[in-house]
Amino acid sequence: MDPQIIIARRVAKELKTGNLVNLGIGIPTLVANYVPSDLKVFFQSENGLIGTGPIPEQGMAHPTLTDAGGRPISALPGASTFDSAMSFGLIRGGHVDVTVLGGLQVDAHGHLANWMIPGKMVPGMGGAMDLVSGAKRVIVAMQHAAKGKSKIVAKCSLPLTSARPVHLVVTDMAVIGFPGGRATLLETAPGISVGEVMAVTEAELVIQDTVPEMRL
Repeated sequence: MDPQIIIARRVAKELKTGNLVNLGIGIPTLVANYVPSDLKVFFQSENGLIGTGPIPEQGMAHPTLTDAGGRPISALPGASTFDSAMSFGLIRGGHVDVTVLGGLQVDAHGHLANWMIPGKMVPGMGGAMDLVSGAKRVIVAMQHAAKGKSKIVAKCSLPLTSARPVHLVVTDMAVIGFPGGRATLLETAPGISVGEVMAVTEAELVIQDTVPEMRL
């Protein structure tokens, strides 16, 4: 199975009916494809829309309906549009139940770096700082390693997105939580052993007596 699909399908299982959910750019946008049809969640885009739908069919895109990254989206029946001030008021006011964000690094205590690589041109922070600080639950969806280098690190070498730690990290190899402020291996991906996860993880992981396999 494609690594990004593994991540998106596993993250989708964290959502509950009635949740207001913000999906970041990249892998997080795939999560909406794997939400069960009987699960009623509301997707919010920080540029001012609640009720985002799937990517429109070719020729059906509307220039004023985009996600926060500027890509075409659709609006479901009952959707609501509003200005950015209202959108960030929802985020900063703690009204977003779950945000799913991409990551460059997450450290052993759950701190996220996802907005800047010094010396390189990047799009900027966007709403990441506000989302990590304001959402009730923060999930990071990212691949476990990049170019053979762990993205689960002992300490972030890149600028932090927020002083507040995230709640959960879902990668193509593992699910990692932070009970007590320590990176803890909660699940392994199908066909991946605990030893294989540890071998490609820089941060020291707390290993429970029994580590189940992800249910996708």
